[in-house]
Amino acid sequence: MGKRNLKIKEEKDSGFSTVVSGRFTNKDGRYNVKKKGINILNRYSWYHTFLLLPRFKFIGVLVIAYIIANLIFASIYYAIGIEHLTGIDKSSPVQEFVDVFFFSAQTFTTVGYGRIAPVGALASFVATFEAFLGLLGFAIATGLFYGRFSRPRAYLKFSEIAVVAPYEEGTAIMFRVASYKNNMLSEAEVNITAAIEENIDGKLVSKFYQIEPTLKKINSFSLNWTLVHKIDSNSPFYGYTEEDFKNTDIELIIMIRAFDEIFANNVVQRTSYITSEIVYGARFLPMYHSSEDNKTTILDLDKIDDYQLVKI
Repeated sequence: MGKRNLKIKEEKDSGFSTVVSGRFTNKDGRYNVKKKGINILNRYSWYHTFLLLPRFKFIGVLVIAYIIANLIFASIYYAIGIEHLTGIDKSSPVQEFVDVFFFSAQTFTTVGYGRIAPVGALASFVATFEAFLGLLGFAIATGLFYGRFSRPRAYLKFSEIAVVAPYEEGTAIMFRVASYKNNMLSEAEVNITAAIEENIDGKLVSKFYQIEPTLKKINSFSLNWTLVHKIDSNSPFYGYTEEDFKNTDIELIIMIRAFDEIFANNVVQRTSYITSEIVYGARFLPMYHSSEDNKTTILDLDKIDDYQLVKI
């Protein structure tokens, strides 16, 4: 392994443990930590869980919950007896249950078309309770929809890889990031922490180092941003060879903070790169160009991972 530069100060307040246990931050920016010792109802914030669910999973959960709730109430009505529901004609059990299910859906949503109505205290009580749960459920779902749409997000797309490329008669570690929505970000600032595995007294531990990019802050985040960490005598990677980069467990933990001008609020996004995601001897290719009429700039987000191999 390349010689460790003793002038580089180890970071003590990274918030991570020195014990090697896989990557510290997942690609989606969430911490790779599982918590135990407390029951599941108190372990999770269900509000945050639903806000962070992917769009199709979120909609899928709502649809499945809606169907299950109506199946449960339909089963209760059917168990009470269809004679306690006016407007349902005697037919096959399947058709009767379908009618009861749609009565439940109308009650749950408080639509109430009127063709089917409860008769008797028990059926009326169940219908009243179901309507109450329906109002409560749709209020919660509406709040979650609003929370998902109104929550400020950075909407940043990171390159899947980082590269070690030639830079100013030496080398540098680089990765790219771009804003992919039509939000307006400014005053973007990056923080990069390097977790490097080291063997100390026969025990593998991770040491953390704050590494500085050549450009730590930009005023306007309009195009892609190529983050560059120059490997010089002030870098913990000083003296690293290609074999060192391949055989050492490395993780670059990235956090970008920017100001969203629409929401007038700060937004944060994280990601990380581990050893297998660092390509040695490569250079990113340009991902933006002028339009045909030369009046605007075209940013090709699908080219964020494009690179070519180069000799170092």
